[in-house]
Amino acid sequence: MSNFIYLIPTLLVLFGAIALLFMSMYEKISVKSHIFVSSLFLIAALVFALLNANTLYSVQPYESFFNNVLTFDTFSNFFNILLILGTLLTILIGEHYLQHRSYFKGEFFSILLFALFGMMVLAQANELITAFIALEIASFSVYIMVGYNSDDSKRVEAIFKYLVLGAFIGTFFLLGLVLVFGSVSSTNLSDIYSYIMTNSSENLELLYIGLTLILFTFLFKIAAFPFQSWVLDIYRGAPMIITAYMASTFKIAIFSFFLRLILDYIAPIIDFWDTVLEVVIILTLLFGTWLAITQDIVKRMLAASSIVHTGYLLLAFIALSYTNGEIVNMDAAYSIMFYLIAYLVSALGAFGLASHIISETNIKVTFDDFKGLAKQRPFLAAMMTIFMLSLAGIPGTIGFIGKVYVFTEALKAGYVALAVFAIFATIVSMYYYLRLIAVMYFYPPKEECISEDFNDSRVSTYAILFVAILTIVGGIGSAVVFFIPVLNIDTLINFAQLAVKSLFL
Repeated sequence: MSNFIYLIPTLLVLFGAIALLFMSMYEKISVKSHIFVSSLFLIAALVFALLNANTLYSVQPYESFFNNVLTFDTFSNFFNILLILGTLLTILIGEHYLQHRSYFKGEFFSILLFALFGMMVLAQANELITAFIALEIASFSVYIMVGYNSDDSKRVEAIFKYLVLGAFIGTFFLLGLVLVFGSVSSTNLSDIYSYIMTNSSENLELLYIGLTLILFTFLFKIAAFPFQSWVLDIYRGAPMIITAYMASTFKIAIFSFFLRLILDYIAPIIDFWDTVLEVVIILTLLFGTWLAITQDIVKRMLAASSIVHTGYLLLAFIALSYTNGEIVNMDAAYSIMFYLIAYLVSALGAFGLASHIISETNIKVTFDDFKGLAKQRPFLAAMMTIFMLSLAGIPGTIGFIGKVYVFTEALKAGYVALAVFAIFATIVSMYYYLRLIAVMYFYPPKEECISEDFNDSRVSTYAILFVAILTIVGGIGSAVVFFIPVLNIDTLINFAQLAVKSLFL
């Protein structure tokens, strides 16, 4: 029973997905009921995950059954908490959006929980085949949700683009996996680490090629250069609430596995890709910034800006320093994990609030459509302002703290030019983020966008408020909320430190 408790959050999500699948057979059960049931399963899973949040552990339970392909540790639990919370907030923020779109049926929530299940298994994967299967479970679930409304040509176009590109890049992972197996005779990450430590660099050529192909999959999934071109069309074509989920929660799941891989298993050879990553970071920041500046549709601007944030995260990755195969700049790992928290709440808030605003209408699409929103719906305009300021890295928000950690670690690691370039990208980002704030507050509303028939007293409004509070509290940290320890910046960093420590037990 002692080991079983670590499996409970993942099993609850799986059982929830199956239960919702059976519920979807009955058309009389409303979308509201599915939202309620899925939220109950997620809350229960989150509670069990939080029980172990402050415990240092690393176990591989039921070895005869799992064959050591899954590792349940503080690290995976850290990401499970983020993934469950991100999914729960997606449902709550999209409550009104989901109920006012007739094409959303009960099976949608089952698919959403299957996606979460795949992401959680990915965070726990200790073996490449298991990681690939988990990634595909999550990816195919997301593909379905992207094109869920088959009557909309934009949705159909988006799902075909995403499916074809995703399947194509998945073959890179498989080919890399085969080459790794051909080199190591195993796909277990522990065996790969042992092989690296017992062989000279001359015997690692095949392993380098295999891992490079797997790295391509990583870069595609997080929308880094040169794989960023799909983001704008897919994010634009997907339902708004699914765009929010993809931009925030799904991206965290991808980072969870590759951060484990880099920190715990391929650290002795990671500097092999440093030069490539430097080029990727520069071009990711450059192309992402250019795309964001040139967009007139708010959804596409937020999609393009997510590429820029990918560049910041990769900057923290390259800041990880190694000496004799050992990580000596572990603070960079903590900065990555904190930035993922910061980006989760900021991006989920921004995309989710946009879906909330258009939940009863489709007219607010471009920047011009948001003119005068502060006069019509001042509360929502204030919330959107908070999220824009956080994404831009303005002091007082969690986004600012995240950027400070990332840029500081990059400077400490000696990547001064890259850090300066990233800071410049941050300065430029203020243009497209503050532009939205400006049109909301300093312009009169367009006549066709004026609407007085709305009611913001609903679940989604309070969920957005909760995320906005997290965004502010994460920025001001211990200075104001010392009486709520769990919300302090120091507490979040301590959780990250404990999670990373569990990798080396």
